[in-house]
This record gives sequence, structure tokens and C-alpha cells, in this order.
Amino acid sequence: MPKLSIITIVYNNVRDIERTINSVINQTFRDIEYLVIDGASTDGTLEVIQRYKNQISKIVSEKDQGIYDAMNKGLAMAKGDYVLFMNSGDELYDEHTVEDVFESSPGADIYYGETEMYNDNWENLGRRRHEAPEVFDWKSFKFGMSISHQAIYIRRSITTPYDLKYKYSSDIDWIIKAAKKSSNIVNVHRYVAKYLVGGMSKKKHFESLKERFKILTKYYGLVPNIFNHIIIAGNLVTYYFKHRRTND
Repeated sequence: MPKLSIITIVYNNVRDIERTINSVINQTFRDIEYLVIDGASTDGTLEVIQRYKNQISKIVSEKDQGIYDAMNKGLAMAKGDYVLFMNSGDELYDEHTVEDVFESSPGADIYYGETEMYNDNWENLGRRRHEAPEVFDWKSFKFGMSISHQAIYIRRSITTPYDLKYKYSSDIDWIIKAAKKSSNIVNVHRYVAKYLVGGMSKKKHFESLKERFKILTKYYGLVPNIFNHIIIAGNLVTYYFKHRRTND
């Protein structure tokens, strides 16, 4: 079985960090290198992390230039065959998740699965609006980010550092780059992550959308991207109308 590097990025999140750590260290899959990159937290987060220092492979606590700079630090330290980012507030779906992912098919370049959303009170909001596609390749993001960052395991040898010119959506660029290099992408057909809604891309939603448009234009072309966004807008309206009617 391969070795997996799980990287957790955190800054001043004392409320949620322990939940994320426990979801990693309680995995039945044992060959995990766990890296925690803290941005010099001042709210007690580091003290919580230190309580688990014997179960964490490496802890770094220092100022950084933002979330993707911190992710690059973790990526540069990683030694595993695969990498997974499970940032503070998010969780692996259950204790068998990693084991099930790697048992689904040997030797894939990328494994991916489905994500469940949770609100700030850790109440289940159900599956993400973008359902994970049955088949995934580098063109699959043309109608939206259909796989969440927490739900994709990528062979480390095909990864590149995050492009720091993108402050809110560099993960989309990063996944597309890896998918373009991949020859074997496996849908594990299970929930693999729990995602805490309300990250930086949500707080800076308009800036994030502008960045996403630039990234998708780079890969898919301007005219196709405009056309695809018309479809995205239509799908969004249909989703919310249907969702509202269901709740009425």
C-alpha cells in the first residue's frame, strides 16, 4: 500500500483544529505522514496541536504569505506517494476513508470521491451542490469545481507548487495541472470528506469568482468559458429554485 501525506493548514482556529486532527490520527490506514502547518496562531491553536505532537509527523508554526504559501510549505516537506490537503475545520469522512480509497483500485494517479457539507455549528447540510462526476479529467471543471479540494488524493510526483498569483482559487489551477498529467483517475464512489462551509473563497466570494474565471479561461479558452458560465448560471438558478420549492 502507498504512503499518504496529509497536510493540514491552520491559522487561529482553536475551535476546530482538534476535530480535524482526530479525523486523521484515528484512520485505520496506518502509513500516513501527517504535516500540520500553522501560521503562527495566537489563540491557543498551537497549544492544541502540541497535545498531539507524538501522533503528528511534523509541526511548523511560523508566519506565511497566505493559505497557498502555507500549502506550498507542506507540499515541499511531504514525502508520501500521494498528498491530501485536509485543512482545519474539515474532516476525513470516517475512520476507514483512507483505507477504502486505496483499496478501490491500485496505482491510480488521482483518487477522488464525494463531499458532505457542514455549517458553522457542524450541522449536516448534505452533499455539495456540485456532484462529483462519474468520470473526471482536466476538462471536468468547465461547469464548476465538481470535486472539492478535501476529496482528491493526488500522486505527489505529478503535483506542482500552488501558483501564488491566485489568492483565493489556486486550488482549481493546481488540480487541473495535475489532472492534465494523469493517465489513471479513479472515482472511489463514496463520501471521503466533510467540509466546513465558509472558507476564504466564500468570504471573498466575488474576488474568488474573478480568479476562477481567469483560471478556466486559461485552460478552456475565453469564448467556451463564457458559454460554460451561462450554463453554470442556469444550473445555479435551477438548483436554488428546486431547493427552495423542496423546502416550502
